[in-house]
Order: sequence, then structure tokens, then C-alpha cells
Amino acid sequence: MERTGRWLLACCLALGAAASGCKTLTSGDLVEPDYASDADTNLKRGDDALASKNFLEAERYFEFVKSKYPFLEAAKEAELRLADTDFDRERYAEARDRYLSFLKLHPTHPKVDYAAFRAALTHYKDIPSDFFLLPPSREKDQVEVRAALAAMNDFIRQYPKSVHLDEAKHIVDDARRRLAEHEMYVAEFYAHRDRWSAVVGRLSRVVKDYPGLGYDEEAYLGLHGAYLKLNDGAHAEETLRTILQKLPGTKAAEKARKLLGAGG
Repeated sequence: MERTGRWLLACCLALGAAASGCKTLTSGDLVEPDYASDADTNLKRGDDALASKNFLEAERYFEFVKSKYPFLEAAKEAELRLADTDFDRERYAEARDRYLSFLKLHPTHPKVDYAAFRAALTHYKDIPSDFFLLPPSREKDQVEVRAALAAMNDFIRQYPKSVHLDEAKHIVDDARRRLAEHEMYVAEFYAHRDRWSAVVGRLSRVVKDYPGLGYDEEAYLGLHGAYLKLNDGAHAEETLRTILQKLPGTKAAEKARKLLGAGG
């Protein structure tokens, strides 16, 4: 991701990589492309440049088509390709702006679902990574995870027949899992500091908003323990009965049954 890439670049420079002759190509360093006399050929040359990760050259071809042939269908394709170029460069905020602009300008275009999906995908791609030198992603701010979840849910509602639907659903599942993991982490953080009301709030969110992701047993048992710490026997018992109702046949249900029996 671009943020991690910037961090790695800083480390590289600190280690003296700049002295080895590394150079970043700027738009001014690029020789003007050999533009063709028709829009489609320029699009093709831009696609080839993009596939080869020659991003600046690709951008120039697409900008040329967009400005030179504004009334042709190729110009709309060039707008999408420019968004794709930013996306492939991991410039996700810029790519998102381009995709959303395309949706606004061309709401009936055959590729609106593609633009909408990619706009939503930029949030998912911008989620902090689990790079080994950085804290785990579950410990970080989840703003982009929540944005990805909201955007993908909107996409699924608006484009239920899109070819990108399955991938969108997969991302929704992953985003929900990430958010559940984060809530579990924060609950543990508060538990270590005896902030039991905060623990109840976080674990309640897990069982309410993110059920069925593999955290239910741990979350419900954690709720039971937190209520006991708060001397709230009524809610503690209610939690055990909820476990029996919602998680039959599990180890948590077996434990809940024993605790209820012991409580008489």
C-alpha cells in the first residue's frame, strides 16, 4: 500500500539507497509518447504501458484520448483507465475520486458497476497492512475497514447482478471479521484495566453486529464474566441462557449449563 511504501522508501533512503543511484521518475522526465492518429490505438498503447507499470506514460495516453476525442466513447474509457492508473499506483484516494466522478458524469454507462465496485475497493485496499514491523491491523484505527464495509454493502444493494458481486460479498465478510477482531482486541484491552462497562459495550457489539464469525462463544462468555465483575447477576444469568439458546451443542453452552446448575 502507498503508506507502507512511503515508510519503506524512507527506510531505504536512511540506509543510503539514494547513494546507489536510485531515481524517481517524474512527469517532467518522460519523453512525450508517440501518439497515434486514432483514439483506440492510443487507448491500446496506454493499456500496454499500464500493464508494464509505466504509469506516467499510460496516464499521458489516456489524458490525450480524453482531451483529443471528448465526444467519442473512447474518452469515457480513458476516464476509467485514468482511475485504474491511480488505483494501480496505490493512489487510492485519487482513484476513488476519479471513479466517483465517472459515476456522476456517466450514470447510464455499461461499466458503472465496475466504477462503483472499484471506488468501494479503494477503501479496502487502503486498510492498514499487517507488515511485520508494524502493529497488527486489529490494533489500528478501523476507519477504512468501516468505509469499505459501508461502500461494499451499498454496491451490493445497487448492483445485485454485477459480475463483481461475489468479490464484493467476500470483502464484506472479511471487513466484518476485521471489525469483530478489533472489538475483541479492545474488549481485552479494557479488561486488563478493569473497565468492565467498556468490556460489556465492546463484546455486546460483537454478538449483535458480527455474529457467526467464530467469536460468539468467546464474546458471550466474556460478557458473562464482565457482568459478574459489575455485580450484575441478572444480566450474567441472562447471558448464560442466551448462550444455551443461540449456541447449542458448543463448549460454551456446556459451560453455561454447568454454571446455571451451580447457581441453582
